[in-house]
Amino acid sequence: MNPEIHHEPSEISYDEQFYPARPRPLKPSVRRATRVDAQTGEPVPDNPNYVEWLINQSILHDAKLIAEQLSGKGSMWQNPYADPNPRAAVERGSVWFTAYPISIITAPRASFLSSLGDESLWQAFSEIGVTAVHTGPVKQAGGINGWRATPSVDGHFDRISMQIDSAFGTEEEFRKLCVVASAYDGIVIDDIVPGHTGKGADFRLAEMAYADYPGIYHMVEIEQQDWHLLPRVPEGRDSVNIDADTEAQLARAGYIIGQLQRVIFYELGVKETNWSVTPAVKGVDGIERRWVYLHYFKAGQPSINWLDPSFAGMRLVIGDACHSIADLGAGALRLDANGFLGVERRTEGLPGWSEGHPLSEAANHLIASIVRKMGGFTFQELNLTIDDIKAMGTTGADLSYDFINRPAYHHALVMGNTEFLRLTMNLARDHGVDAASLVHALQNHDELTFELVHFATLHKDDEFVYGGESITGSDLGDRIRKDLCERLTGRWAPYNRTFTTNGIACTTASVITAALGIRDLDRMDAADIDTVKQAHLLLAMFNALQPGVFALSGWDLCGLLPVPSEDVADLLAEGDTRWINRGAHDLMGVNPEAARSESGIPRGTSLYGSLPVQLQDPASFARGLARIIDVRNRFGIATAVQLDVPTVSHKGLLVMVHELADSSLEVTVLNFTSEEIAATVQSQFLPAGSPAINLFTDEQIGTVDELHSFPITLAPYEGVPVVVRPGRSDDAG
Repeated sequence: MNPEIHHEPSEISYDEQFYPARPRPLKPSVRRATRVDAQTGEPVPDNPNYVEWLINQSILHDAKLIAEQLSGKGSMWQNPYADPNPRAAVERGSVWFTAYPISIITAPRASFLSSLGDESLWQAFSEIGVTAVHTGPVKQAGGINGWRATPSVDGHFDRISMQIDSAFGTEEEFRKLCVVASAYDGIVIDDIVPGHTGKGADFRLAEMAYADYPGIYHMVEIEQQDWHLLPRVPEGRDSVNIDADTEAQLARAGYIIGQLQRVIFYELGVKETNWSVTPAVKGVDGIERRWVYLHYFKAGQPSINWLDPSFAGMRLVIGDACHSIADLGAGALRLDANGFLGVERRTEGLPGWSEGHPLSEAANHLIASIVRKMGGFTFQELNLTIDDIKAMGTTGADLSYDFINRPAYHHALVMGNTEFLRLTMNLARDHGVDAASLVHALQNHDELTFELVHFATLHKDDEFVYGGESITGSDLGDRIRKDLCERLTGRWAPYNRTFTTNGIACTTASVITAALGIRDLDRMDAADIDTVKQAHLLLAMFNALQPGVFALSGWDLCGLLPVPSEDVADLLAEGDTRWINRGAHDLMGVNPEAARSESGIPRGTSLYGSLPVQLQDPASFARGLARIIDVRNRFGIATAVQLDVPTVSHKGLLVMVHELADSSLEVTVLNFTSEEIAATVQSQFLPAGSPAINLFTDEQIGTVDELHSFPITLAPYEGVPVVVRPGRSDDAG
């Protein structure tokens, strides 16, 4: 008989500690059917071959086939799904690289997905501390016109198929990427777009009144006797935006709900309302119809109807999510524009209820639940009020993008004053939003969004204290927006551009150069670049040295500057200035001669160089990031609890106090100014007599006094993580 063997207890995860009955995540498996149909005859509704081709191209068709493979399977019942679990999500992927497919420069003849799955890239990620990759949208997008595919109108967020776009790679390359990520204890995050599709097969079948396809969209058939209310659609166009007068007439006639709370991407003569109208379209039954359809965003992004009796829109979105998790192998999904899933008519004279609608909460609950049920998690990019972020996170997505503090930390840097940042952080905590449930990010593919919706809408008449005076939310939002526009654009920063009324097209690096007063980017010297790097690491520390996910992009890793406007003039022609902040970049230095990405995006100027070059330099930005992330990981800051964002002894100082798993306190101290600060850090949570240890150097910098404070001196743009251990006098190790 073998002697009894004793094993040391293994380190357990958050899930295992708090949910001991949970089995390990088990992901169901499916395969999307692939087929090539012959394109025979004319692309018209009375050609059965064309209709069949459209059906086989449609997302709704694939969703039905995928559902049939999952129904009745035991694997669908192995994971809890009712409640969001942000800390479990953070444990699975704590530091994210957010890719933008069309801006990645790959090796010659290599696809975007094969490049993301390259072992050398993951080795570099491992050295830095990146544990998850968000691919960005890689499925086919744009539209269909007859047999012909038309290009995306919004960076592939106008999805028309579950199939991977051949411009980015193949399904097999996506699956291999997931396998490589897993080998490095990482995960891959994919996208779903629950608010709209492109004008693909699903929309064309809806226009042709085929089966339940019209139920996918907020589209209404206008009776022929009322066609005189509709504008003419010019030859060669498949729709035209209606003006406010037409919108009002159609609302009075009982067709649509009319004006909504705001018109995103408003442009006179291009998009004046959220509604567009089709020309006469012949249906499969031979009847010609004209439709008015809703689109929150661009005309090529028809909005999905989540409350049609057919539930066709819901089936489409859920099927797409199931494909990403169970077929491609993604571990998580981003919910894009998920706050606009419900619309409702209101009393006469008031705009329709289109933001923060309970249907959006219900729809998000369903999406997030199905993803959790399949072993994944979700995060949302929700640019609404803090109240909405809290409500949507209660039952919906596991994590939310930190739109609350993103404009505020930029404001702190450009103003050298953290007052607004401290205000937003404390507001979030007062509303019950856990910092660990947020994705704290540097630059992504969008503009530097103001996202001051909290102050401009629900709380516009509330009184806030700012600058020593009482101010309404509306006036506070206007002041912050004015500060950012004046400091980041115009004559002193001509390389940055405003984007409609929503934000500023810029990179993190060009936020910093504007804050530093650098007007001519071509004349920057080595000292300027070093200062930019130091400020960039400060912003990274703000995002990384607090609970939650830390996310960054290739534009951050390479220190990219905006692309000159003249280099993307064709892309800016319709007023979308965001293309200047989406410059192409070569992360691994695999194609130094390429002037553009495969998608045609011009290469941006990199201040820091490729990752292999940076990782050879101890003073590089990448090595600085690795140092920050190492502290974050060693002390479990990602899953800590944020206790306090206290008042400070200097306006440029920010202090965050966090409780760690062993009951120690971690204090992140940041200097958002260009001057040295001799500061006093004070918080009621700091126990007197406890040593304060600098986690970068493992040296004691002081002892907490009877006023619950300790002194610290910070160089310009310096950040220091400090651990305070009650009753301990040893070092941080």
